[in-house]
Amino acid sequence: MSRDLNVTVLGAGQASDRLFSGAPAHALRQIAGAHSTHEYPSGALLFREGELADGIFLLCRGAVKLSVGSSHGDSLVLRSAGPGEILGLSATLTGQSHEVTAETTTPSQLIFVKRRDFLRYLREHSEVCLRVVESLSNDVHAAYERVRMLGLARIRHSHN
Repeated sequence: MSRDLNVTVLGAGQASDRLFSGAPAHALRQIAGAHSTHEYPSGALLFREGELADGIFLLCRGAVKLSVGSSHGDSLVLRSAGPGEILGLSATLTGQSHEVTAETTTPSQLIFVKRRDFLRYLREHSEVCLRVVESLSNDVHAAYERVRMLGLARIRHSHN
């Protein structure tokens, strides 16, 4: 993928969590130059729950399922990610391990940005850093809503 096309992919914004949507062209060129682009077949493992995060993935084309596992080997699919979504953001920012497992469900194209390059980029581009904060806040609110719905469903079920 050419650097110009990467800039277009990074700057195109339809999904609410597209961090680079609307970023200045020079900022997009900088992040486009600090990454690698990879093609993955369906069923490819991008990262596993519990593995130390070494960077973010931007899904350009395809689909990725995000799941969590139990110690008994059971797996729960949390959601599917589509083009424009950033994967591994929280774990990359904190330098901790991934909270989920990410696996492609279709042939997919992803951009990978190493943690050190992404952190340097955020320090230099406050507008994108604010989008990261907004994206993570949206994730927290969505998680609270899911927990609330699950908890209320259990309460209703136990009263029946």
